[in-house]
Amino acid sequence: MMIKRALIFLVLAFFAWQFLLMVTGWEGLSAPGEIARHYLEKGREELGVANIVTAIVVTYRGLDTLGEVSVLFLAAAGIGFLLGAGKLSGKSEGDSARDLDNGKARRKASEILETGSDIIVPAIAVFGVYIFVNGHLSPGGGFQGGAVIASAILLLFLTHPSYSLNHGVLKVTESLSGTAYVGLGLLGLVLASGFLDARFLPAGEFGRILSAGAIPVIYSLIGLKVGAELVGILEQMRRPS
Repeated sequence: MMIKRALIFLVLAFFAWQFLLMVTGWEGLSAPGEIARHYLEKGREELGVANIVTAIVVTYRGLDTLGEVSVLFLAAAGIGFLLGAGKLSGKSEGDSARDLDNGKARRKASEILETGSDIIVPAIAVFGVYIFVNGHLSPGGGFQGGAVIASAILLLFLTHPSYSLNHGVLKVTESLSGTAYVGLGLLGLVLASGFLDARFLPAGEFGRILSAGAIPVIYSLIGLKVGAELVGILEQMRRPS
């Protein structure tokens, strides 16, 4: 026991020392680097996008974003695998649904909460769509919009314990948005200058909703995919084991 505590103390002291070195030795950049300066100075001209962060995430560093989406997909798949104990123990989805209805641990929400959620949930979902559709014009994007939509579903789960999702629609949405996302990336590779290069569609008028080439479409697909995956995780986590 003493050796274990000593090792824990040494590890914590090591990370504390490294953190102290990082904080005391950090010096802010006096100017953006060459690549960052190119993004800042040429982003609007090359991509016609008002939000330069979106230009970087969706196009300039689009391959990185594909990796992040893949990590989220793997996380959702892993959670679904680990929490799929109900099926492994012989329970069908129908059994799980009945458990949701009859489970003693699930208490019905008050009428005020139910009515409030019925009013707020559609507004939250629309706001999520707004965030990723306008990601090229204002702060926001696919990840944020998808998370907001998932929060609306979470509110439904909390206030309506017996609420069930159409898993077919959820899986189709997740699969089609992911496939279309990769397809748009390949179109950029063939018709423009690289994978996820949004310039294979017209740039349109700067500042308009239909502008910045394929960036709004790409961000919308990311938002749908992220939202579907997060909702799938929530659904798996509320299933009885």
